[in-house]
Amino acid sequence: MEGNHMERLNAWLDYTEEQLQDLDRVCEGYKRFISDNKIEREVCAASIEQARAAGYRDLGELVAQGVALRPGDKVYASNHGKGVLLVHLGTEPLESGLNILGAHIDSPRLDVKQNPLDEKNELVTLDTHYYGGIKKYQWVAIPLAIHGVVCKKDGPTVSVCVGESADDPVFCVSDLLIHLSKDQLSKTASDVIEGELLDVIVGNRPVKVEGDAGEKGEGGAAKSAVKAAVLDLLARELGIDEEDLLSAELEVVPAGPARDLGLDRSLILGYGQDDSSCAYPSLVAQLECEAPERTAVTILVDKEEIGSVGATGMTSRFFEDAMAEVLDLAGERGPLALRRCLRRSRMLSSDVSAAYDPSYASVFEPKNSCYLGHGLTFNKYTGSRGKSGSNDADAEYVALIRRCMDDAGVHFQTAELGKVDAGGGGTIAYILAKYGMDVIDCGVPVLSMHAPWEATSKADVYEAYRGYKAFLGLR
Repeated sequence: MEGNHMERLNAWLDYTEEQLQDLDRVCEGYKRFISDNKIEREVCAASIEQARAAGYRDLGELVAQGVALRPGDKVYASNHGKGVLLVHLGTEPLESGLNILGAHIDSPRLDVKQNPLDEKNELVTLDTHYYGGIKKYQWVAIPLAIHGVVCKKDGPTVSVCVGESADDPVFCVSDLLIHLSKDQLSKTASDVIEGELLDVIVGNRPVKVEGDAGEKGEGGAAKSAVKAAVLDLLARELGIDEEDLLSAELEVVPAGPARDLGLDRSLILGYGQDDSSCAYPSLVAQLECEAPERTAVTILVDKEEIGSVGATGMTSRFFEDAMAEVLDLAGERGPLALRRCLRRSRMLSSDVSAAYDPSYASVFEPKNSCYLGHGLTFNKYTGSRGKSGSNDADAEYVALIRRCMDDAGVHFQTAELGKVDAGGGGTIAYILAKYGMDVIDCGVPVLSMHAPWEATSKADVYEAYRGYKAFLGLR
């Protein structure tokens, strides 16, 4: 960027001592949050817990009771436990529009199949189906944890989180030793590890069989004796049997907490920062919002990594229906009130951007790339190549956002996701834009996006938080 008069100042060079202390507060909270909440159910539950502590009430309960809403009231709504809507009513009528923060809380991972348990040569594995865009070879030979729920047919739901505590076991997917890898290494990167080879090792110790009991296999051991031992552990520790796995949602993610990265501790290395680095600052900004004029809204959604589909994705009617309930309780009834509210709204669709990586400079266009430590990144348009699948914010809205950020002293930058012909990506922005509201993409620059461990700058996470707070206060 040498000689570029549009170059943005590195945020670290501009911080006061007070701001550095606030940065530490936000980033330490962020590291704890993403270490403790790695899947969408956990993020949703933790967000609701924090919202309730901040005075938010359950929208469903208020609807059932017919409680009227007034300026200053705070409500939340959960979408199947995998998404959450937070609303802080402002002094202006809802019909005048909302200030909306939106981010997704799902991340690339391995999902356990419905019929997953398999024993081969006394190794028991869980079969998986990868979720979202991953490089499969990155998921072998690293410690993994299992998170999720198992729902028994008689009603109880068992929460699962194994691999995160210091005394927990971890899991892994095996890789082929280098000494025998001639053929494997001749394959293209996408084929080095096949999807069906992403089997997670969960056991190797067989049940000891006395006498002639059990069908015998090689070496006199009972056939599937290791699987039997694993099932016994599941029964004893979690109270579930193999059939219960049919109604389970178990997600395999990298084990371990987020950590400071670099000798100067300026960066964060952690799982799922696409899109927790935007979701968490959005949540905190929403909860710290005080007496807004325009109603402040944060929506955290599922399924963005696979197209925002399904009941918990942004394409569902959850947001629209929940806002209809809010308007009704606030006394602004009728279909036109909802349509006017959504059409007059403004949104920051928050998703991460690809930080310029000098090791892979060939796929970036330097003037239109985002850089670690230079603040919140705005993308006027997204999409692939010819802007396919893009939201494109109009110039007037971009100007408004510029003014908002500058007035608040927020460090920001603008970017595209790589060179035009290199590829691209999309967000939830185009889905909200269908209402006619103003929407622009923004987010935190990330290195190694979609890898098991992603890297962000603490300064960028902090500037995202500051930018979101400024936006929620925008008149």
